[in-house]
Amino acid sequence: MTQQKFAFLFPGQGSQSVGMGEALAKRYRSARDTFQEANDYLKTNLAQLAWSGPKEVLDQTVNTQPAMLTHSVAVLRVIKELRLTFDPMFIAGHSMGQLTALVASDSLDFEQTILLTRTRGELMQKAGEENPGGMAAVLGLDIEKIEEICTEISKGPSVVQIANDNSPGQTVISGDNESLETAIERLREAGAKKVIRLAVSIAAHSPLMATAQYEFQKFVNGSSLQAPHIPVIGNVSAAPLQTRSHLQQDLGEQLISRVRWTESINRMIASGVTHFFELGNGNVLRGLVKRINRNVECTSVSSPDDIEKLMEFVS
Repeated sequence: MTQQKFAFLFPGQGSQSVGMGEALAKRYRSARDTFQEANDYLKTNLAQLAWSGPKEVLDQTVNTQPAMLTHSVAVLRVIKELRLTFDPMFIAGHSMGQLTALVASDSLDFEQTILLTRTRGELMQKAGEENPGGMAAVLGLDIEKIEEICTEISKGPSVVQIANDNSPGQTVISGDNESLETAIERLREAGAKKVIRLAVSIAAHSPLMATAQYEFQKFVNGSSLQAPHIPVIGNVSAAPLQTRSHLQQDLGEQLISRVRWTESINRMIASGVTHFFELGNGNVLRGLVKRINRNVECTSVSSPDDIEKLMEFVS
């Protein structure tokens, strides 16, 4: 245990599911208190929505993002409640998960972060209504070819670009509906194994989020954001963010920029990380880490059973 070097990873939108965090809250007071705090801060019953749905409401951006944050913070607090000893070298969050990283690095308290997260979701949802678009997952095609095709299509008012570089062979593109459909057809012709239109109605991490990005930047700048106690790997830069200004810049650009997840994971591995812990709902990030580098470990921690396994691991 002491010879390994760790990093915490936090999942983002897309990893949600009805029932998320319920078992953890039933078992541990700190998790239960976290969901109650979220209810109080948002003045809504987020816990009931996360635990009972309905799914179509939980899947709305404005609800998904605070729910994902709350579950991840609940896991963090259970680890602290049980006094499990962890000293991560880095912290990283995928897209919205980067906001959870603010709490984990003591850059921003939970109350401000969950309000900021809800605001982010509201702004993204509004931008999606004003500038309709979508996203698609591209499997089995080199990112260089994907970028070439997106660049060829993105002329004049047309917008389509790489939104997430998730892992080798798994890329997500984002853009207006017409350009996205053109890109999907071109990518299939270019030899992609699969191109799957995602069930979202916004073009996240693209210029269609510009109005949301502009407004969100003002909220970020107005928060009491502090320099992180542990370096946070930025989605935009794929580099350690160690000052308030660096955090502000990366968060501000995130909504219109590519999530450089492959580069982020490789950066941490190159710095000595040998084991990642995905804290929060699902195991999407664990799967991505395996695709990026099979020589490192990644453990998903979401449920009481996961916590028990974690206790055995650190003992």
